[in-house]
Amino acid sequence: MFGSVPSTTPDPALISDASSPTRPESMISARGLQKTFGTFEAVRGIDVEVTRGEAFGFLGPNGAGKSSTMRMVAAVSPPTGGELRVLGLDPREHGSAIRSRLGVCPQEDTLDTELSVRENLLIYGRYFGLPRKDVAAKADELLTFFQLTDKRNEKVDNLSGGLKRRLTIARSLINDPDLLLLDEPTTGLDPQARHVLWDKLFRLKQQGVTLVLTTHYMDEAEQLCDRLVVMDGGRIVAEGSPLSLIREHSTREVAELRFGVGEHGDLAASVEDLADRVEVLPDRLLLYTADGEEAIARVHERGLTPLAVLVRRSTLEDVFLRLTGRTLVD
Repeated sequence: MFGSVPSTTPDPALISDASSPTRPESMISARGLQKTFGTFEAVRGIDVEVTRGEAFGFLGPNGAGKSSTMRMVAAVSPPTGGELRVLGLDPREHGSAIRSRLGVCPQEDTLDTELSVRENLLIYGRYFGLPRKDVAAKADELLTFFQLTDKRNEKVDNLSGGLKRRLTIARSLINDPDLLLLDEPTTGLDPQARHVLWDKLFRLKQQGVTLVLTTHYMDEAEQLCDRLVVMDGGRIVAEGSPLSLIREHSTREVAELRFGVGEHGDLAASVEDLADRVEVLPDRLLLYTADGEEAIARVHERGLTPLAVLVRRSTLEDVFLRLTGRTLVD
């Protein structure tokens, strides 16, 4: 989890006006960025560039270095090495100024459960030193946008997980941030709640909000991100748009074949010439090919009878499997 309540009011000299033509186009710029904890290297010299209005993602399994990177960007954890600029400022020197211009949605909800929905927004807005009248107006605007108006006086304890998540993201926008950081924004939510949040985040992007998110859900990255990096073991192993990564590292279709328990490894050699690539997973074989239906037909021609078959398009999980030899949920 990353993020914290802003500590102090920033120096006005460090904040450019929102309409200023000199405002930096680059929102995040990292060169050789490193983060170590004792002898453990969490982030191993990565380069990242995020521009204004972009939706940028860090994709990877737990322990890949995503959250460590986000904590450095959020100016709550200093880099061990390399260069980092956030909103044109060095987090080592101008942490407070950066935090005042960020919106942060942590991996776990940190709402005050004893307060109402609207009170959570009002109190958080006051941490930024905003006038009460402005905070109240912004709170009502966010309640409307996130469809929480009918819950405005409800105690947070009584909300569903999806509603709490919407409130957490709403709270992160109370200061009209230049940059919104979201750490695993939909973890633990049911599919319907995830889709509602995806819609809200897409609308924010359409309004010009720059989004940076971490996720281990490949479908979430495909839905939300203009560009992303795939991280593994503290390094970036691929970068690009979701579509370009799939085109570069996978095939158009994947045929999934399920045989009996323990048979997949032995059967892989029997079908390896039917696809560009064959991956053996504990519960199925993956045949990467331009035509999944044709591959399955040829499997049957060889006298093989899978217990179940599925043809689907390639996803970012297939990209990760190709690059790292394991799935995103390993």
